[in-house]
Amino acid sequence: MTREQFIAHVESSQRAFRRFLVALCCGDAQLADDIAQESLIKAYMSCDGFNNPDKFNAWIYRIGYNTFLNHKRTTRLTTGYDEARDIVSDNETDGTYRYQELYAALDSLPAKERTSILLFYIENYSIKEIADIVGASQDAVKQHLSRGRNRLRGLLKTSQE
Repeated sequence: MTREQFIAHVESSQRAFRRFLVALCCGDAQLADDIAQESLIKAYMSCDGFNNPDKFNAWIYRIGYNTFLNHKRTTRLTTGYDEARDIVSDNETDGTYRYQELYAALDSLPAKERTSILLFYIENYSIKEIADIVGASQDAVKQHLSRGRNRLRGLLKTSQE
């Protein structure tokens, strides 16, 4: 892939890629921007060896997912779900925190479950495509989706009571 082709592909997919990363980072837009920038740099540095432009989105999402996982390994959770939920309830009049409860619930999911849920429901990827992105079997992706839905349902139901 030439540098010009790379730039064209990035321009056409960057909004969806950033939306995915913001959701993966549970609403932390600054962290998502950092991961996006690092991911795009990694992809740009290796785009000469990438020869399948039809799979560009899956390739860039996989790089973004791996970059996210690397970041998560180096950081610690500082706020739990309950504390984040309390922050949301204190700021209900401000639309800024509209999705914080969902982000807090997503943040409590294991990374593969969260990624599978976001790619399937937000980005409309097929189970096969998700399996390629996260490096798992299709059965594992189905299991991640099922477990993730059940956990989210439980967390969000509890928060509404």
